[in-house]
Amino acid sequence: MTPTRNRTRTPGLALTLTAASLLVAAQLLGAAAARADDDPSVPPGTEAHAAAPVKVDANDPDLKLPEGATLADPKVLDIKSVVEDQSGDERREDTNSDVKFALQAEVLFGKDSAKLSSEAKSRISGIADEIKNQNATKIRVFGFTDNLGSSAHGDVLSRKRANAVQDVLARELNDPDVTFEVRGYGEQYPIADNATEAGRKKNRRVEVSFPRTDT
Repeated sequence: MTPTRNRTRTPGLALTLTAASLLVAAQLLGAAAARADDDPSVPPGTEAHAAAPVKVDANDPDLKLPEGATLADPKVLDIKSVVEDQSGDERREDTNSDVKFALQAEVLFGKDSAKLSSEAKSRISGIADEIKNQNATKIRVFGFTDNLGSSAHGDVLSRKRANAVQDVLARELNDPDVTFEVRGYGEQYPIADNATEAGRKKNRRVEVSFPRTDT
């Protein structure tokens, strides 16, 4: 008799488990759908609220300036956007006022050389296009090296490399109103640790910068 009673209860138990499984599956599917927004308008938790989170008493004495005190002059903080390609060969920095491209020397020149490769000229042409888009007329071209070798050699090599990049930009822009400031800084102003080859590679570079516009 006991086995018979167990058999009569099994369908009810199966139905109960099936219903519970369907409910859990529906909840999981619903949760997945709620997370499927790949492009939210604002990050979660930063949505705007109609009311301030904390009530502020405008008459609070702690919020008032001491007698005779004045507010400092307002200023706009410079926001920098940095984009670097996956290989690290090229980096672009945008601020409120300037655009700067940094090209690693390995993609521009051979070892200890200031002769540009064909690939380098293509990359420099892309920078020239951006200069045209920004209607910039004052261009800075600065060369840098790592700290290997003598400082004097680095100064000369970095200047020659900056000159080589400037020559291509001048031909591409072909604009008599454009002026250039060209300098070779050698091992000065490293952007990475010269103690490692990866750092030295970043420091061997040519930077091209110019004012940005609102276009």
